[in-house]
Amino acid sequence: MPRAEPVTTVEDLLAARTDANRRFFDDIAADLASLCHAMAERFARGGRLIAVGRTPAARSDVRHVAVEFVHPVIVGKRALPAIGLAGEDGNLPSRIDVLARPDDIAIAFGAGEDGGEAARALAVVRARGCLTMAFCPAGAEWELVPPGDDPDIGQELAETAYHVLWELVHVFFDHRGLLAGRDARTRHDAGPSAFLYPFLDEREDALEPLLADVRRSVLAKAAEIGALREQTLTENRATLESAAAALRAGLDGGGTLLALGNGGSATDAMDAVADFQEEWPAIDLTADSAILTAIANDIGVEAVFSRQVIAYGRPGDVLLALSTSGDSRNVVQALAEARSRGLATIAMVGYDGGRIAADGLADHVVVTRSEHIPRIQEAQASAYHVLRRLVGSP
Repeated sequence: MPRAEPVTTVEDLLAARTDANRRFFDDIAADLASLCHAMAERFARGGRLIAVGRTPAARSDVRHVAVEFVHPVIVGKRALPAIGLAGEDGNLPSRIDVLARPDDIAIAFGAGEDGGEAARALAVVRARGCLTMAFCPAGAEWELVPPGDDPDIGQELAETAYHVLWELVHVFFDHRGLLAGRDARTRHDAGPSAFLYPFLDEREDALEPLLADVRRSVLAKAAEIGALREQTLTENRATLESAAAALRAGLDGGGTLLALGNGGSATDAMDAVADFQEEWPAIDLTADSAILTAIANDIGVEAVFSRQVIAYGRPGDVLLALSTSGDSRNVVQALAEARSRGLATIAMVGYDGGRIAADGLADHVVVTRSEHIPRIQEAQASAYHVLRRLVGSP
């Protein structure tokens, strides 16, 4: 998809996101609540989430949604089966035809941009009885299409939406009586989750009140990311501008962008590289499973990125590191290696910035001030998309 016309200021880029965020979630909050319930029923019957997408940007979302469901970061919440099919191992419709079962849930990204392959994959599984959804026109039962034509904003809104689905689908597992075929408990004690989900402590004899509560939670989470995005782009405006200038200078001089992160941040690194590689040289240090597992097995996980910096990095290159904590040892080690080799370094971190910010381990540090990992990642997506826009084209 062609990139939207460039906007010149961080303020304008933020304003466009603020408006789109409000409109999108106002429109889909009730649908997301109902979809969480429908997904919970599928998971309760043994279904799995299968994400499909073939374009470089879509692949990052496929990997991101899968890792969030399989590796939940909410304490006490269950891992849910999720599989990502990004086209590396063959035709998407053929792969999903072999893999999918009737109780599964299929989600498509980037349909149309990949020649319709993701949409054809959804058609295969919808005929089989799978629940289907998409963040693009794809012939799905549930289509949550972000407003406007800016692909960066669309990706950011989709990321928030599938994070919200992942967070709130668990609500219905805590109300077993609202899932077909499961026994109800008279009342559920929300326990340590009460401060996050106070509506869990409710009777399980009525679906509509819970759907209304979940809808309100969707809107609250949308407001939360709106405020955090504003903090990230406003407080770090000068940092983003100086980072963009340094990155542009490195690229103009023949340098390469290297990007890295762990888990969901790995998929954000993948997305950042996808955005840059259309016009600039960029390498995703999370992409090669053989290299990652060889280093982790033979040396240790702390070296999985720094060893690649040794292999690929040279003066004039730029390293972009994404970390929600700011403390990940393999990220810290890679930044140190990059600095010792004359690379410029940019870090995007959450919480209070962690060790990376406190010890000044990167030349440019963008801090997203939150302890909520999904929201941090969503705001960081806005930050690296803004960085890309500020760098511009050759």
